[in-house]
Amino acid sequence: MQQVTWEDQQNINKFGRLNNRFHELEDEIKFAKETNENLEDASNELILTDEDMVRFQIGEVFAHVPKEEVEDRIEQMKDVTSKKLEKLEEEKDSIVAHMAELKKILYGKFKDSINLEED
Repeated sequence: MQQVTWEDQQNINKFGRLNNRFHELEDEIKFAKETNENLEDASNELILTDEDMVRFQIGEVFAHVPKEEVEDRIEQMKDVTSKKLEKLEEEKDSIVAHMAELKKILYGKFKDSINLEED
């Protein structure tokens, strides 16, 4: 059995933190995608309506807002959500790459003595 050095322990801890963040990101990405889909659905519903004023939820209340203003707000919300999704995906890619590096180092030293898979 190989001796675990302080550096090894740091790498193991870092892998654990990255793995936790990876799972948080997966949840955040899922939520952002659902939000984008909901905004897209709302946008499509607006296209189909002939009303000039539509009910728009602001916080906990619904307000009658001109259709055009609601379309603009939904577009802004979609832009913000898309940019957030892009950043989350980039962070996830970076974490996956970093975890792969750490796996290579740790498996290289500990072989079958360490398990970094989630099965």
